Amino acid sequence: MAVKICLDTNMYTALAKNEPGALTLIQRSSHIYISFIALAELRAGFRSGTKGAQNEKILQRFLGSDRVEILFADEQTTHHYARIYHQLRKQGTPIPINDLWIAALVIQYDLLLCSRDTHFDHIPQVPRFVP
Repeated sequence: MAVKICLDTNMYTALAKNEPGALTLIQRSSHIYISFIALAELRAGFRSGTKGAQNEKILQRFLGSDRVEILFADEQTTHHYARIYHQLRKQGTPIPINDLWIAALVIQYDLLLCSRDTHFDHIPQVPRFVP
């Protein structure tokens, strides 16, 4: 069954490194989303590393795929963000702000989040897959 997924930064990195689990996941996905947040995190990492131009070229090829789309926040996203923020605060389980935005987008667009970050476990309404 083909699924619609949202890649977190660490899963895009696994894909770029040709890790078998990440490659299998991509092959089974009908549509692949990456948030503008993960995109910014990747590019920040590229700027800090020694292979920035090479990594950007690989990213551009990935983004050029017909199955890949960048997710941007809008007003509806802010409502999801606020609900998750409140939930995590009540639970006493805060997560990084960038990941809070990613969770809000995943909920908004009804996607499967592909991330190795275990703090997403504190948000049960965010379906997560780790290959």
